[in-house]
Amino acid sequence: MTIKKIKFFNNFQKEEKWINEMAANGFQLIGYSFCRYTFEKGSPGEYDYCIELLEELPNTEKSKDYLEFMEENGIECVDTYFRWVYFRKKATGEPFEIYTDNESRIKHLQRIVNLIATVGMVNLVIAILNSFISMFNLYVSILNWSVVIILAPFLLAYMRNMRALKRDMELYNK
Repeated sequence: MTIKKIKFFNNFQKEEKWINEMAANGFQLIGYSFCRYTFEKGSPGEYDYCIELLEELPNTEKSKDYLEFMEENGIECVDTYFRWVYFRKKATGEPFEIYTDNESRIKHLQRIVNLIATVGMVNLVIAILNSFISMFNLYVSILNWSVVIILAPFLLAYMRNMRALKRDMELYNK
């Protein structure tokens, strides 16, 4: 039996937590597309899930090698979406974390910040340019401004998380 859920997340950690809660209730993630999750009924707590933003698109050689490496280590790629990858592994009672040290967590968050900032900046430039062209473009500009406004809190939240991890690193490295 499969079920589909439509849900929007602005934080991959909250999304990951929700997917793991679904798995604990016996619904295993088997597919993802924008805001649409497909689950299959299975044994409760059979898998643990983790989400990662790859450095490159999944079809590049570097990403293929990385996904193959993960597979060799018992971590299955459930699905990919753009550069996001949804991993799972058999539950062992130990937390499933891809990044176990602050330095690698910071690098991962930096990739996320860079992606959000790039999308935000592109929309900002388009919004400004469209504001001056024509009335129709003014409506498009409003859409672009909306994207910028929506992305800003996400960007700031991830930047705060990065700063907190950096402070922790400095504190423990002294």
